[in-house]
Amino acid sequence: MTAADGGARWLGAVLKHLFFWLLVRPLVLLALGLNVRHRERLPRRGPAILAANHNSHLDTMVLMVLLHPGLLTRARPVAAADYFLANRLVAWFSLRVVGILPVERGGARRDGDPLRLASQALTRGEIVILFPEGSRGEPERMAELKSGIGHLAMRHPEVPVVPVFLHGLGKTLPKGSAVPVPFFCDVFVGEALRGGETRFAGEPRKLVRALGEAIDELRRAGGFPEWT
Repeated sequence: MTAADGGARWLGAVLKHLFFWLLVRPLVLLALGLNVRHRERLPRRGPAILAANHNSHLDTMVLMVLLHPGLLTRARPVAAADYFLANRLVAWFSLRVVGILPVERGGARRDGDPLRLASQALTRGEIVILFPEGSRGEPERMAELKSGIGHLAMRHPEVPVVPVFLHGLGKTLPKGSAVPVPFFCDVFVGEALRGGETRFAGEPRKLVRALGEAIDELRRAGGFPEWT
């Protein structure tokens, strides 16, 4: 690592703490009226995978804020390269401050392995935040889960995959909106799954199905209506 790289990493870490402590945490914990159930199920250390339904850019911010503060620099959200690396300024902020793991939509990477960066992050003991639907959908509507998270879990069979159900964030900051609107939001954290469990028999699709069912069970446990 060069001195310039080290300086950029240090600056990114400082800006990340300032961004989350001065802007994101007050917004999430005070302005949103956030209700969290079973927060104790969130990982206290890495490696781990957080998997949630996805309706808003706030989803990532909420999950990062709810982790133990000491894990902030080890939280790595998976995000679309074509969106978050669209220009140099957004790319620098996304990579250095938020700490995204960019992935090509459609499952392709130039090296042929779309899961490489996420897998390396888990090997380093980091927490990967992943939205198995692949992109933001309509509020309170969950699309079909992609198989990538199943393959990632099979590569790391002992790593916990923690299902999370998010409600209300799609109305607070819906797709296409840049200004948050006050709205009560809920977060429900489920029991961890692991790719190495016998019931999955090394089949990624079985874990993906179980993950979808776990998120839906959290929705029903919260008394929310069926997906629209």
